[in-house]
Amino acid sequence: MSRALVLAGVVVAVVALALTACAPAKNDPAGFLTGARVDYQLGEAYPPAAGVTVVVRDRTAAPAEGVSSICYVNAFQTQPGESADWPDGTLLERDAVPVVDPDWPDERLVDTSTADKRERIVEHVAPWIRGCAASGFQAVEFDNLDTFTRTDGALTFADNAAVAAELVAVAHAAGLAAGQKNAAEFAADLRDAAGFDFAVAEECAAYEECAAYTDVYGARVIDIEYTDQLPRTFAEMCADEATPAATLLRDRQLSAPGAAEYAYESCSAG
Repeated sequence: MSRALVLAGVVVAVVALALTACAPAKNDPAGFLTGARVDYQLGEAYPPAAGVTVVVRDRTAAPAEGVSSICYVNAFQTQPGESADWPDGTLLERDAVPVVDPDWPDERLVDTSTADKRERIVEHVAPWIRGCAASGFQAVEFDNLDTFTRTDGALTFADNAAVAAELVAVAHAAGLAAGQKNAAEFAADLRDAAGFDFAVAEECAAYEECAAYTDVYGARVIDIEYTDQLPRTFAEMCADEATPAATLLRDRQLSAPGAAEYAYESCSAG
């Protein structure tokens, strides 16, 4: 082989490597969270403040313009007023009485206890996920993965993890990163069982459990702290090395600017 051909081959290889380095890593679908300044807008959608790079909104809302957006899906409990929309037999009952979340009595628990029910649950939730992708979201977060801890054994981790794995597969097929919401003590097991890409935690700094998420997901962790339950100042939380960089402070109602209770701060300078 001539010297010219060898050199040409080297040049092509170098260019290919450079292009690969510049392209988004396919094995890092939640890479947009690194260094992110996040706003959590489940209460009401509103234009994000300057410097915000990621916004979380409910699946019924449109994604925020000009930033990355995460779609909230309550996949293991019903949303208030939506119980009747679920297929027959997919909501948990005990002695013919609906099982509800004790902290959210208008939310019924989804019944993941059999393969048939799990299949019907996934069929019901999958269109929501694809709808998130179609409307322009970059990721989806699945809430209430830990309902099995509130059922006295009626549901198990394996039941919920099996549904989670199917939902993550639907999200990935739709081009979305998939996030675990809460369930700190199960983070590693959920990531391994379902293939989650990132985590969204509530009050992990207040409860000193952020490491349970960051040990598994690294910088791909969002934490929301609330103004009504701060054991120390938010500035002190942000200064703590254990607190995820993408941590924000919100009012419990997740109100919009203009409301008396509205609050928003971020550990990230943006």
